[in-house]
Amino acid sequence: MSVPLSTTPEALTVPEVMRALRLSRFKVYDLIRSRELQSIKIGRCRRVPADALRTFIDHQLEEAA
Repeated sequence: MSVPLSTTPEALTVPEVMRALRLSRFKVYDLIRSRELQSIKIGRCRRVPADALRTFIDHQLEEAA
């Protein structure tokens, strides 16, 4: 049984998050270190789940309101 793959990635790389948020590499890693932005590590690779990015953005919007 094959599972259809989505064209939207489930997990984003740090450069993809940088582009999405228009932030520097340092700032993205700062958000990860401070646990404001959830991430996972697979081997030596750091990934940000797409849901975690959406949650972060939603939280920022709530704080700004």
